[in-house]
Amino acid sequence: MLTKHIHIVSFNVPFPANYGGVIDVYYKIKWLHSLGIKVHLHCFEYGREEAPELNEICETVNYYPRKKGFIYSLHYLPFIVLTRQSEELVLNLMNDDFPILMEGLHTCFLLNDERLKHRFKIFRESNIEHEYYYHLFKIERKFWQKIFYFIESKKLKHYESVVRNAQLMLVVSQSDAAYFLHTYPKNKVAYLPSFHSSNDVQSLQAKGNYILYHGNLAVAENYHAATFIVNEIASKSKHQFIIAGLNPPQKLKQEIEKSNNVKLISNPENLEMEQLIKEAHINLLLTFQATGLKLKLLNVLFNGRFALVNKLMLAGTGLDNLCEIANDATSIKQKINELFETDFSETEIEKRKVELKKNYSNANNATTLASLVFSNH
Repeated sequence: MLTKHIHIVSFNVPFPANYGGVIDVYYKIKWLHSLGIKVHLHCFEYGREEAPELNEICETVNYYPRKKGFIYSLHYLPFIVLTRQSEELVLNLMNDDFPILMEGLHTCFLLNDERLKHRFKIFRESNIEHEYYYHLFKIERKFWQKIFYFIESKKLKHYESVVRNAQLMLVVSQSDAAYFLHTYPKNKVAYLPSFHSSNDVQSLQAKGNYILYHGNLAVAENYHAATFIVNEIASKSKHQFIIAGLNPPQKLKQEIEKSNNVKLISNPENLEMEQLIKEAHINLLLTFQATGLKLKLLNVLFNGRFALVNKLMLAGTGLDNLCEIANDATSIKQKINELFETDFSETEIEKRKVELKKNYSNANNATTLASLVFSNH
């Protein structure tokens, strides 16, 4: 049987796999590797070092510097796309005729390149980017940053039509699938949930003694959610809260310092974060926009006890019956009090095993991905 090869173009270095989008990229590569598929990885570098660990699961790894500077925000192309253009990358891709998978709209400048016109190209969606940036515009308080998000949202909406040049679109949620099927009816759109770190449900039974919120706290959406939890929920609760995640802003640190029942854990190592998720009685997950698939939700369902979420966190996931749902501060506090009267049971764990296997098995999704790509190539 002929060896199968694929190029994957990543918006960032996908190791360590410790936040949203790079988790999907890393575990996708890992599972393709387990199927014997040779992955040629291309990473845009910024804020992360080259990762020798990627050589263990990739046939080749190439790094390209991401462009920097305010000047790139003045162009008609979206900043996240313009700063990830590379002639060296295009020349590397031209050395063979393997399929090319582009991670996010960020790397889709390749879809307009005439030199790659006859290649099999796959667009991997992680967010409806213009909606995501418009939401960032709404919650951002710094004036110039707010203006940047608004303009970027407009540019992304206009630019998105470039995905028509992809032979296959892979989308992470059912609601996003509906959007792309409606907007690009002539294209092939397939629902393929994000890859993630868990293979089996490892949740503990009985009780924990704290509520955990976690995420990349430097991201405006997560910072907004963490601030809401500290000020609107924890401040009016008798229970202990932990906020954990990457790069918490100074303002969040100051808010938490005022509180008697909230502890901040900055930049925990992966093992520490896994332990925090596992031992919490409640993993509280809030979002204020319904786009993409929130990978931390999957992590919690595979490894934590109760998942208390708002409805927007579940959009397009089909995971409603595995979570406790509350949508405002009052009902969240009420749910927290109820859940602390309840043990997490073996029945809940068995229910998760059955439900998560349906759409969120890495092994099944890797086989589906390979079939979608290589049955066409």
